[in-house]
Amino acid sequence: MINGAHVIVYSRDAEADRAFLRDVLEWPHVDAGGGWLIFRLPPAEVAVHPADGPSHELYLMCSDLTATMEQLTARGVEFTAPVSEARWGRTTALRLPGGGEVGLYEPRHPTAHGG
Repeated sequence: MINGAHVIVYSRDAEADRAFLRDVLEWPHVDAGGGWLIFRLPPAEVAVHPADGPSHELYLMCSDLTATMEQLTARGVEFTAPVSEARWGRTTALRLPGGGEVGLYEPRHPTAHGG
């Protein structure tokens, strides 16, 4: 049946954001043709939260938020939100070169992907 998920990040500067995923996060990728890179994501999971209308968010997950932030800061990554502490996890956000933001999340609950 379903064997995967494809996430699309819309960007004002797609080339810069692709370079960020390739060079800063060092994600493996394939070239789908003409330099159009498709990246392999780490294990993923989906949660459904109640809301007044449809919307979607992307959070990258890590096992140690502080260490991950230190590593990414050393690579020139800008964080756009202070670390938020909650009983279910710790979160922040980072800026993509194209101007967008992506959440970064250290869960404190069991994960569906087993990581």
